Amino acid sequence: FSEKPMIKTFLEYLKNVKDASPHTLRNYQIDLTGFYDFVKRDLHEIERKHIREYLASLYEAGKSKKTCARKLSALRSYFHHAIGQKWIAKNPIEEIELPKLEKKLPPSLSYDQVKVLLDQPDLENYLGLRDRTMMELLYSSGLRVSELAQINKSDVDFDQKLVRLKGKGKKERIVPFTINARDWIQKYLSSPEREESDKEAVFLNKFGDRLTTRSIDRLFQAYLKQSGLSARITPHTIRHTIATHWLENGMDLKT
Repeated sequence: FSEKPMIKTFLEYLKNVKDASPHTLRNYQIDLTGFYDFVKRDLHEIERKHIREYLASLYEAGKSKKTCARKLSALRSYFHHAIGQKWIAKNPIEEIELPKLEKKLPPSLSYDQVKVLLDQPDLENYLGLRDRTMMELLYSSGLRVSELAQINKSDVDFDQKLVRLKGKGKKERIVPFTINARDWIQKYLSSPEREESDKEAVFLNKFGDRLTTRSIDRLFQAYLKQSGLSARITPHTIRHTIATHWLENGMDLKT
């Protein structure tokens, strides 16, 4: 269809103007291509009934409400952009509502479970020290794994106990960490076994290069398996856990 270049143009807009992540771009491409494979029409030929037929096909295929909502959201963004670019005169998705999703709280760990997890790394070796430090910082400050991987030494203010993070969409935020986390970071950075190919990064692999988000995720899964904790627990569970523990200790929700 002639519309494929328009998908490419839209994805370039998301990347260059909206600063969308590679993961987001990949999902948009999959969702939009799947939609056009179903309707088999060019952009200007698409009507509301075609979108409803597409949604019906997703439900019939057993797709979850969450998946359908994501695909519809991608279409909504795409058609909104198409209107702005004057590719089409009328938005065919305007009156179609997103499926209502059940809001489920992610699981959180108890204090005892957190301690079990923190005790997994072998502190007799340098990599175990690194992994314990990462866990302490995750729990201390509710970081995302992607933020943990990107931390540079220049981002850490030991006096103020603050770390500057690059979050979603490359937006920066500054978060505090505990005295305990500070002590672990300083111990790790001053380890005589530390070899730095990357002179900026805080968390390094055994070759001295920056640890990737995927590597941290794999390490986390290995420690979870070793600890006997639920396989459903992810690094994001720690993010939710610290928020829960803060609330239980009297911190207000807004903070």
